[in-house]
Amino acid sequence: MIDIQTILLFGAASLALCITPGPDMILVAARSAAQGRKAGFVTQFGVAAGSAFHAVILALGLSQLFLAVPYAYDLVRYLGAAYLLYLAWQAFTAREGFSSQTSSERKLSLFVIFKQGFFSNLLNPKVALFYLALFPQFLVPENGSVGLQIMVLAIIFQLVDLAVHAVVIWLAGGLRMLSANGKIFAKWSRYFLGLVFGGLAARLIFDGQR
Repeated sequence: MIDIQTILLFGAASLALCITPGPDMILVAARSAAQGRKAGFVTQFGVAAGSAFHAVILALGLSQLFLAVPYAYDLVRYLGAAYLLYLAWQAFTAREGFSSQTSSERKLSLFVIFKQGFFSNLLNPKVALFYLALFPQFLVPENGSVGLQIMVLAIIFQLVDLAVHAVVIWLAGGLRMLSANGKIFAKWSRYFLGLVFGGLAARLIFDGQR
């Protein structure tokens, strides 16, 4: 099993990486500012689910496919960009503010928000390559199942990521609380969210060098 020193070192490395602003942090912050803290946490859980899927793929050894087959990497990258552009288009073309939704619509939207966070992470091949670059440094085959070690490290990373993003969500969600019923705020926050989705799509398209 993984020793305590390795866990502490990996936790410190994870913290350093998580506090560095990236696509996931920007997404949860934008969602929190646009729709409130609950939506921010649901987005975070979706992102975490996508990240967990990448960890499982790494444990199965499939992440190396992106290194061996460049076309597979590019295919997933463009699919991810297309999905983010679709989300941007939805944000820009929505007719009503989020605050005007009925109770049943809000419940449904939480599932949609989760799904958006999940697929935005899942369809980003850079996440798989990130796991492939970081995790092997902390794996010791002599300590038992490598797959099990990967999953333990993934859980630690997810906990650190959640702690960091919880602070971001709380702070960004405060903006929503200041104008909870403001139609103008709802309109411009929706546009801001659309810009975030569009920016993430552009980053995925043009920052394709590994």
